[in-house]
Amino acid sequence: MPATQRFHQTANDCLERLAADLWPDAKLALVIYTPGKPELDIVLKDSGLNVDEVVSTLRRRGGLGLDGENIYKRLLCDAIVGALAFGKQNSNPPPADHWGQEFWDIGRAEGARQEELIHALRLARKELDACQRVIHYAGGFDPAYVDDAQAALKVADAALETIPA
Repeated sequence: MPATQRFHQTANDCLERLAADLWPDAKLALVIYTPGKPELDIVLKDSGLNVDEVVSTLRRRGGLGLDGENIYKRLLCDAIVGALAFGKQNSNPPPADHWGQEFWDIGRAEGARQEELIHALRLARKELDACQRVIHYAGGFDPAYVDDAQAALKVADAALETIPA
């Protein structure tokens, strides 16, 4: 029997003996890892073990927190950012009852808000431009008003140039 298989069998036998002495409903897991060599990782776990509870236990008792870098947190954050972005674009919604729906909804609300503000800015720009044309054709109005309105039109135009039509 190869050494790895012997180790697995011995570790499993030890875990079974330990589990037999635990209080009812307690579960047992053994994790062995070699930093930088995930191919050597070994995870032995009780039948019926809830891995989410293992993570919660590590958070409560083992110092696992939000700070620090690990691939699980990175992937989770990437999924949240993606859900926010897709929601803002109103595309690729998550499946029904998916945990990412909340983040997609937040992104969708922000996208809708931005669309409303863009529409309002375009409308205000159009109306201000129409007023400026009337003032120009009528003549005799305060030039400061015209200058301020022209400056406001430039600000609106600069903002609208960054947004696809």
